[in-house]
Amino acid sequence: MLVSQRVVCGFARGYRSSLPYPFSFTLTHSVFSFTMPRPRNQRCGVQKGQRWVEKSKSTKPFTSTSNATTEAVTQKLDALSVSESNGRSLLTGGVPVQEQKAIWKPKAYGTISGPTAVATNKAPVDQKMDQGTATQTESSTKSNAVLSALFGGKLVESFTVDNSTYSRAQVRATFYPKFENEKSDHEIRTRMVQMVSQGLATMEVSLKHSGSLFMYAGHEGGAYAKNSYGNIYTAVGVFVLGRVFREAWGSQATKKQAEFNEFLERNRMCISMELVTAVLGDHGQRPHDDYVVVTAVTELGCGKPKFYSTPDIIAFCRKWRLPTNHVWLFSTRKSVASFFAAYDALCEEGTATPVCQALDEVADISVPGSIDHVKKQGEILEGLVARIVSCKSSQHMEKVLQEYPPLPKEEVDQSLGSNLREICAANRTDEKQQIKALLESVGAAFCPNYLDWFGNENYSSHSRNADRSVLSKFLQAHPADYSTTKLQEMVRLMREKRFPAAFKCYHNFQKLNSVASDDLHFKMVIHVHSDSAFRRYQKEMRHNPGLWPLFRGFFVDLNLFKDRTGKVKESDQETNGVAESGNTSNVAPASDDLADEDANLMIKLKFLTYKIRTFLIRNGLPILFKQGEAAYKAYYLRQMQKWNTSTAKQRELSKMLDEWAVFIRRKYGRKQLSSSTYLSEAEPFLEQYAKRSPQNQALIGAAGNLVRVEDFMAIIDGGRDEEGDLEPERDTVPVSPTPHVKEAVRKDEGLIVFFPGIPGCAKSALCKEIQSASRELADDRPVHSLMGDLIKGKYWGRIAEERRKKPYSILLADKNAPNEEVWRLIEDMCRSTKASAIPVVPDSEGTESNPFSLDALAVFIFRVLNRVNHPGNLDKTSPNAGYVLLMFYHLYDGKSRKEFESELIERFGSLVKMPLLESNRSPLPESVKTVLEEGINLYKLHTRQHGRLESTKGTYAKQWSEWEKKLRQTLLGSEEYMKSIQVPFDVAVQRVLEQLKTISKGEYVAPSTEKRRLGSITYAAVSLPVSEILTLLHNLGAKDSGVAAFLDNKNLRNSLTKAHVTLAHKRSHGVTAVASYGSHVHQNVPIHMTALLFSDKLAALEADPGVVSGEKINSKNEWPHATLWTAEGVAPKEANTLPHLYGEGKASRVEINPPVTISGVLEFY
Repeated sequence: MLVSQRVVCGFARGYRSSLPYPFSFTLTHSVFSFTMPRPRNQRCGVQKGQRWVEKSKSTKPFTSTSNATTEAVTQKLDALSVSESNGRSLLTGGVPVQEQKAIWKPKAYGTISGPTAVATNKAPVDQKMDQGTATQTESSTKSNAVLSALFGGKLVESFTVDNSTYSRAQVRATFYPKFENEKSDHEIRTRMVQMVSQGLATMEVSLKHSGSLFMYAGHEGGAYAKNSYGNIYTAVGVFVLGRVFREAWGSQATKKQAEFNEFLERNRMCISMELVTAVLGDHGQRPHDDYVVVTAVTELGCGKPKFYSTPDIIAFCRKWRLPTNHVWLFSTRKSVASFFAAYDALCEEGTATPVCQALDEVADISVPGSIDHVKKQGEILEGLVARIVSCKSSQHMEKVLQEYPPLPKEEVDQSLGSNLREICAANRTDEKQQIKALLESVGAAFCPNYLDWFGNENYSSHSRNADRSVLSKFLQAHPADYSTTKLQEMVRLMREKRFPAAFKCYHNFQKLNSVASDDLHFKMVIHVHSDSAFRRYQKEMRHNPGLWPLFRGFFVDLNLFKDRTGKVKESDQETNGVAESGNTSNVAPASDDLADEDANLMIKLKFLTYKIRTFLIRNGLPILFKQGEAAYKAYYLRQMQKWNTSTAKQRELSKMLDEWAVFIRRKYGRKQLSSSTYLSEAEPFLEQYAKRSPQNQALIGAAGNLVRVEDFMAIIDGGRDEEGDLEPERDTVPVSPTPHVKEAVRKDEGLIVFFPGIPGCAKSALCKEIQSASRELADDRPVHSLMGDLIKGKYWGRIAEERRKKPYSILLADKNAPNEEVWRLIEDMCRSTKASAIPVVPDSEGTESNPFSLDALAVFIFRVLNRVNHPGNLDKTSPNAGYVLLMFYHLYDGKSRKEFESELIERFGSLVKMPLLESNRSPLPESVKTVLEEGINLYKLHTRQHGRLESTKGTYAKQWSEWEKKLRQTLLGSEEYMKSIQVPFDVAVQRVLEQLKTISKGEYVAPSTEKRRLGSITYAAVSLPVSEILTLLHNLGAKDSGVAAFLDNKNLRNSLTKAHVTLAHKRSHGVTAVASYGSHVHQNVPIHMTALLFSDKLAALEADPGVVSGEKINSKNEWPHATLWTAEGVAPKEANTLPHLYGEGKASRVEINPPVTISGVLEFY
């Protein structure tokens, strides 16, 4: 097979950021011979026509036709001389090429906000490898004075940004973008089925192994966890990956490790893996062995990252003998519908073996992974990931499987040495000792230096954290290429919109040889703190499709340098042209023919047996130990209701979790069980609980064979979490004691009514009306109100005091409660004083990032500007009233209306909406909209520079004064309109009273985010209309006296309330039998009734399902029937025995000729 030809830009990519301007050279090199996706024809300072040649038959690896040898490549061009020219480091022999015209967007930016990373260990570390096989590259080309200035911060501080300053940013490692689906799971599933049915796409499903994200970009490119690098997480990942090569390649391992590193560096690639290990903390089950499984392969190039399709990942992994995941493809409506049905049938009891067996049966293509989940990790399966890929994916996969069959595992003819657990157990001093032991054990071929972990040996006492001004200088500098332009655009947007993310910069120890006073190198970690940032960023991408995606695991090589010759602009002009023309698309080949919205369709499907351990037991530990068993029960009930857990499972789980809570609290007292080793206690408890009954065993899924980890757990300094973040764990957010579906408000408890609103939402006037109309609440508890503007001191402390004084009263908290901090205080009060809480919010459509629309904001401001003598001095005489309301408005920023309401309902179990705006109102006048948008933009500028400084002070004081005047003129000039769009106050009051009364009586049900319940499936059946069955029986009785006599005293018109024909049952026929009807769910099925069978204890109609869409519907039951009647004490399933009873003469049979057809709807139950 022909070798894929690659343009040689990888060599330049690896070292380009070290140079003041791009360079080119000629180099040919061999690569392994198999077809891979062809990289984009990107320009990285490389002349046309330079390609990698086909692999030679020689046994000598990587023979080069250039003067630069393989050793010179892997040793970072040590053989080439370095000279100084105009204050810049130049590679002798490098030929400058044309450079691009940069796009400069100068702005003044402050320092980044948020915490920086924890400093690495400061003790010097010997950088020599075992047996002297390799030595650490020394920074001999730089003077001690320059490096001391760099680490002391003086070099960065003195680096000024002017018109000759450029920044070059290139993605170094990343994982797939995190796409947050705004649609419900039901809508996503429906769309997936629709697309596959129409031949527009294929659905791909893979196993979700329970571990941590690990990314590897070569020994110089670096090893990365989700949001960090240079720590125990990445050291463990490097060790496990290195051991994979040793196990797979045997005596060739050292050579293949070096070749693999060189390949990643040369082609600027990154592989992402799930790192599954017992040494980094507990997930759902402790794995039997430590391993990685490849989940993504990415070409980083000089532009936007390009992700390989799954077939190409499998080809790549089989060539390098890397572990692959189990993958299934579904290319027909029947197979996709059957998959979702199979999951629904297994979601509450599924473990690895039955899940994989079921998917093997219903999938069109099944590609087993090289990693057996059961053997490596165990039976507890976290979940499945389903996503839409190209309709050509099946053909692509078949081709890859033919060309790259699984290779037989070779016998390992060398000692593998100590394994991960043995090394960790033997090195228990501190994290640094364990890291060094792991890296030394990997060997020089795979890890020739420890720079990312310990820095340079001469400067290991310095922190790797860079000055915070690096980010500002990066944004102010000219972009040196297209990649930098797009990354600057992304960072600017996220900072301007105040996304919850940090941009943490570190010294790049791999580039110390290139550092000069005007040539600085850093690594930047883009750390997203909240999933809401991904949702908000997706919305921005819809408005600006040219934005690069926000990736998970996002690491960037950053270079700040001076270019006073102007050559950078010329050299990168061509690169910009190629990039802007679309040749740097990051979309994997699998999704090239899909629309953006559909290309991102993905759904994660987790199993209850995993969630019991992680969500209900592990994540519930802080609540159980800090807040008690009642709060813990409220927590797990809320979680189960959120998951739509079946009623039967909720009962079983409640019994088990209550027993667990008593057991672990009795054993540990007030000392909380560690979440990183919680399975040491949970697993034996679950094992004993499962042994009591088959029902318990099904609930637990699998238990036993506990792996003890206490002796070999990795030592993690600073309390970092399982993904390797460089921040300490935060306390778990307290939860509401009320369930998701509100029960009747207990009259022996108190009630707090509070208002997550904005000044001007009429809460004080509403509180007065509720007090005066308290009888309408049908509640005999006294009603009290505390107005925030009249309370001196801490308001919520006063509320808590009132609750203790009057524990059985209804307390109206007349103060805006705008954020989660206040909500937590209210939850704490509910727990400590035995109360419920009801949030009352102004009804509004909201915006994409705020629960209140501009229309609502305009009304609030208008009301405030019409106040007179307000107790809180926020009225028409207030000089900064507009600013104050904008401040409250932005306290809600970052939440859509749906997210806002869902969180309140989840915390407090209910929500009251106060009508605000008329539904048939005319649009907001352009003048009003404009003045509000101007205020919002001014507020962002002000807060970015001054924080919460009053608007009457600071740089923008004059602009604020002018805007406040304009705001008053505009709103008061639109008085007639502003009054016309508001719902009359008396109508709003009445509606609020009705909702409060509904909650008080226990008739309130929280709105669901799903259009239908997605729960566990037990059987498939066709539901039949009872009226038509009764008509059939009446007609039979009129013709047959025996039937009439039988029916005479049965009173079926009252006793027969529902009827169905069971097609398959999970317990009797298996999961896949039930799932096979998935493609016909919700469709009408004709049922031909052919006979009536009855005895003294049973009666049923013999049924023959008909044809739907050209396909005969066959029941898995031996005798398809619809049960009509059973005598007292006789189970309905006994109707299956009627044919046998008829054969014995113990039952009667009356033919229905011709058969009568009754149609019903096929459903899952």
